[in-house]
Amino acid sequence: MPELQPAYLIHGEDHGRVAERRGKLAVLAEAQCGAGGIEQFDAHNADPAAIAGALSVMTIALGWRVLLISGCERWRDADVKADLAPAMAVMSAATTVAFFASEDGRQQAPEALHKAVKAAGGTIAKEGVLKAKELAPWAIAQAAALSITLDGAGAQALIAQVGERQQRLLRELEKFALEYGAGAKIGVEEVSESAANSSELLVWGLVDAVVARDQRTALLTYLKLREQNEDAGRLAVAIVRRLRDVTAIAERLQAGASDSQAGAGIAGGSYAAKRRMAEARSADPELLREATEALAALELASRGGSALDQDTETLRVIERIAA
Repeated sequence: MPELQPAYLIHGEDHGRVAERRGKLAVLAEAQCGAGGIEQFDAHNADPAAIAGALSVMTIALGWRVLLISGCERWRDADVKADLAPAMAVMSAATTVAFFASEDGRQQAPEALHKAVKAAGGTIAKEGVLKAKELAPWAIAQAAALSITLDGAGAQALIAQVGERQQRLLRELEKFALEYGAGAKIGVEEVSESAANSSELLVWGLVDAVVARDQRTALLTYLKLREQNEDAGRLAVAIVRRLRDVTAIAERLQAGASDSQAGAGIAGGSYAAKRRMAEARSADPELLREATEALAALELASRGGSALDQDTETLRVIERIAA
């Protein structure tokens, strides 16, 4: 079993992978220290000064002590430098502190946190995401490593059906390998029949329920998505992105654009564009615009725009806009 390091910083835009690394580290910590030695914090409610205080406090836990802190992308560099870095420099040798940052273009783990973890002799790992144009070749290569052949159209269909998260794509490819066996050729038909699309359907079902002002269905659908471990922040972004895509297509069709013109620029390739086209044809552009503006509040809440936790704020927003 690997030994715990004094400090960790797991960060990057692949939120699913960051969460997975956090879960694995928690399991390792419990195996080595017991549940009583683990302390968990959310940076939304615990600033660098609070973590510094926790590092300096003696606990009743015997043996190794592990602090797991999520959401560190919200912290300011100056606060880490002034409060947390000095505490980490003198923390007990029987302590492990692990920071997790689910980053995006605007929120990044502070540079001072990188330096503090490095100075403590810790481990820093970045979990990045591929660009959209890189996903299909990546999926094809991963399929080959599993001894199956995924063609280009099948790769586009898979991305459109289950989303752009690499961990989810890999899980689906592993399922294909088990279901079809070594040497199998996977195309659009096999993807359509076998790939799990429950999250995609539920996301669109949530959008549909909000537009229809079906409050009960909207709330229940959101809770189902959270049960599938969908991150609230990523969920808000996915919903708004889907609405914007369909709104753009609906407006272009309404203005007389051809199918190819209306579907131009939609992520996921031609397969995804066709699916969005079908949705746009039955949608009212004005209602879509109103829903997009309202659902943008979900993204704001998920990025620390509320004093409440993400789920509470998101449920309140859905309840309000679907009333």
